[in-house]
Amino acid sequence: MKRTTMSILRKLLITIIVLACLTFAFLYWVTFDEGVMAGKVLRISKKGMIFKTYEGKLNIETFGALKGTSPISESYDFSVESSEHEVLKTLEEVSLSGERVNLRYKKTYVTFPWRGETNTFITGVQRSK
Repeated sequence: MKRTTMSILRKLLITIIVLACLTFAFLYWVTFDEGVMAGKVLRISKKGMIFKTYEGKLNIETFGALKGTSPISESYDFSVESSEHEVLKTLEEVSLSGERVNLRYKKTYVTFPWRGETNTFITGVQRSK
């Protein structure tokens, strides 16, 4: 009887660990939204006390429906993974120049402190010409 109980507990523990690993992998790597945002990069910075992450802000200007109305400005926060060296370099350049860019992004389900403050990650930068 004791061996059967230990066997059942061992199988239950293994099942729980496998399910926890699968859930973590799903939340970490699966994206639910991918697309492009257009605007001007206001800032890109390296932030954090324990985990250093790259964070930025994009200014998105939209124009009112009526002619002669002033543009409506809204900002959007994003993160950049530290392995994206070329993206970081380009973001720094365009934030200094003030030029309009298209940012390719992906959104994950959950934020993790070692990845970034937001669940929106920039994967590419296209400069406007």
